[in-house]
Formats: sequence, structure tokens, C-alpha cells
Amino acid sequence: MRKLFAKRRFSLFSLLILMCSAPVLASGWDMPRGVTDISQQVFDLHRTILYICIAIGLVVFGLMFWSILRHRKSLGVKPANFHESTTVEVIWTIIPFVILIAMAVPATKVLIAMDDSSESELTIRVTGSQWKWHYEYLTYGDDKDVSVGFLSSLSTPREQWERQGQGFGKSNVPDFEAHPNYLIEVDRPLVIPTGKKVRFLLTADDVIHAWWVPDFAIKKDAIPGFINELWTNVPEGKEGIYRGRCAELCGKDHAFMPIVVEAKSAADFEAWLADAKVRSAEEAKAAAASVDYKFPSLADAMKEGEAVYVARCAACHQVNGAGLPPMFPALKGSKMMVEDSGRQDHINIILNGKNAMPGWKAILTAREMAAVTTYERNAWGNDTGDLVQPSEFAQ
Repeated sequence: MRKLFAKRRFSLFSLLILMCSAPVLASGWDMPRGVTDISQQVFDLHRTILYICIAIGLVVFGLMFWSILRHRKSLGVKPANFHESTTVEVIWTIIPFVILIAMAVPATKVLIAMDDSSESELTIRVTGSQWKWHYEYLTYGDDKDVSVGFLSSLSTPREQWERQGQGFGKSNVPDFEAHPNYLIEVDRPLVIPTGKKVRFLLTADDVIHAWWVPDFAIKKDAIPGFINELWTNVPEGKEGIYRGRCAELCGKDHAFMPIVVEAKSAADFEAWLADAKVRSAEEAKAAAASVDYKFPSLADAMKEGEAVYVARCAACHQVNGAGLPPMFPALKGSKMMVEDSGRQDHINIILNGKNAMPGWKAILTAREMAAVTTYERNAWGNDTGDLVQPSEFAQ
């Protein structure tokens, strides 16, 4: 009777564990299955290891509770008096070893497959900067110099995610938090083809970032001075939008650095790429021509410079120029801003960067750099009267 009672308790305990785990596996708490073949392999490996862990838990805790119930004092059981058993020690060493080997074999196969970026058809360099992504298309098939590149930044207006306007939790835009893509939408998404292997080369300009797209089961750090590799292959028929985030704590606006990847059919991607080449050529031509532009007045330069500053600089140096010392120094009242001797140093920092600040020469045109320099030297009471022209940023 007692044995039957103990068996029933063990069965009830096993059933309880399975009942508790089933809702977790069926809910959104579990990791996503993903859309690529490698993400399916990762998901299957995750489930396999999870089931092994559940089985181990059932056996170990089942034996514990059975032993507690079967050998409790109220049954009159006297404790055994022994200290060592070579047989038991060999068994509890060999069994975990075999389990670990059984888990390591499939895991190693998946890790090797995840690391194999060979035979890719498209190569894209991904550069993390505080707090945006720079995408450069390097090669595609026989085209060894694609020459397409652009920045991808959060498109949610800054006044919304900084809660400006009507107090905490409110905004001038009603119900903005109800938007399904709030804080995970960008101005220019990364576009890739389906049915083709895409290789990513990851690096960073300033601090360590991490490029992570859960639906592709890919995540790796972007480290200044290093190149890491990732790859993905979205199957044909799985065209759509896939979202991710920077997965490394990269600074104060880490939460506002989303990733959006748009997967297109091969034909649609090639059409997009052709348009992107034209756009990049026009942007390069405009950037070269901007060196010869001359601002007619300080007011014109200030107006353009304020727009550039809010979009590119305010995240670190704040809208009011107060900065976040010591990492991001104040521009308001800074000696470099208000003294004539600091003008050239100011231009050099805008061009080439300093410390955590990246250089802007590969991102902004000479006209934009001149405008923002003029704005910083005259805003917040700096009032130097300096009108910096684009020709001063000629390289």
C-alpha cells in the first residue's frame, strides 16, 4: 500500500512538471522559431536540450522525493551508516558525462553551421555607431563594387521617446505608444534578397554594439577595430519585415537603436539595388558639390545647423548644449566654442571625431558639417558670430 502511494505521488509530481512546462512552450515566452533554416536548427536544438533538462529534473527530483517519502522517520526507517561507494561514484560520473556528450554533438554541428559564411552571394558591412547603424553593400554576385551605403536610424520622433510636450507619459502626438512599431521603426531599413546567402561583416566606430535579429537566429558583437562575421539565408516565399535591436549596452540611448531588415524577392531586390545605386551616386555628387556652396548669411547656416544638430548631436550633447560630462562635454560656454583659437580644433573634431565621438566626414556633407559647426558656435549664448563655410571641410 505504501509503495503504491509513493508511486502515485511520483506520477503526480511528473504530471505537475509537464503541466507547468507546457504553457511556457506554447506561449510567447519561448524563443522564436525563426524563418531561416539555421534558426530552425537552433530552435530544435533549444527544444532538445530543454527536454533533456526536464527529464533530468524529473528523475533527480523524483528520486529525491521518493526517497524522502519512503525513508521518513514516521515509517520507522533507520538511517543507513555508510560513507563511500565506488560503484555509486562511478555511475554518477559516467551518466552525466554521457549526457553531456549527447548534448554536445548536435550543438557542435549547429555552431559550425552558424559560423560557416562561405559561398555567400551578397556581402554587407554593418558598422555600429552611437546610436545608429551604417550599412555598406560591398559585393553582390559578380559585382565586386556595389558602392551603396546609408545610415539607418530610429524614425520615432525624439520628442516622443523623450516624453516631451505634455509631461511624463504624454506627447504632442496622441496615442503614439499604441503604434505597433513604436521605437522599432527606422528611416532606412536594410534590404536583402530571399533565397540567397548574405554575409555580414560587423564592426563599430566607437563602443561595442551587438547586431541581433531573433528571426534569423543571428547575434554577434560589433567591436571597434575588429571584424566579426554573420550570415543568413531567408528562404524564398518568406519576404517581409524582420526586426531586431542592438543587444549590447552601448550607452544612454542603447534602447533607441533598432534594426529593421526587409527581405525582398531576388527580382525586387535587384530593382531596389539599381535604384539605390542611383540614389547613392546622386548623394555622392551632392556631397562633392556641397563643398563649393556658400551660406549667404549666419541665419541661414544656423537654421540648417539646428536641424543637423537635433538629428545627429543632441543625443549626446543634449538639445540645450549642456552635454553629459565627462563622457559628452558641454558645448554651451566651452572654450573651444567661444574662443577664436578653438575654431580649427572644432572643425577637426567634427571631421575626425575624438574619444567616443566618431568622425562625421563619412556621414555628413561638407555643407551639413559647416552648418552644425556654425550652429554650435552661436547657439546657447555662445554668440561668436562665426560663419563657417563648407570649403573649410574640403578633404
